[in-house]
Amino acid sequence: MATYRVTTLVAAPPERVFETWTDPDRFREWIGGVTRVTDRVGPVDQAGSRYTVWFGRMASPTEILAVERPWHFRTRFGNAILKGESDVRFAAEGDGTRIHQEFETRGFIPAIFAWLFSRGSYRGSFRGELETFRKLVEREALGPG
Repeated sequence: MATYRVTTLVAAPPERVFETWTDPDRFREWIGGVTRVTDRVGPVDQAGSRYTVWFGRMASPTEILAVERPWHFRTRFGNAILKGESDVRFAAEGDGTRIHQEFETRGFIPAIFAWLFSRGSYRGSFRGELETFRKLVEREALGPG
């Protein structure tokens, strides 16, 4: 098992940040390689709900473990490449929201891939996805122009 932590400050209120983070229809905009989300069971703001995130032909079944809108979102996800849990906390900070994300992997192969994804800020890395998310939300928070 390996644990990785990333954080960023988003210039938008917690409600907007949480809403975008938990919208499966938006995952393709900021999570590298996502092609679709299927098999949705239950609302995303309820523990026990499930969905499957697809990376091309590779499925990643996901279960929502804990939710406290707009402050906390914990999931268990997994496929052969990357499996484990993601624990995300949202905290009001000034006029924005601080995101603290912690990944905990399960298994030897996922630990190797998580190590690779934890390096740098390229698209698809943990940091790269978080920064892509931040830019997306901030762009929308500013509105047109």
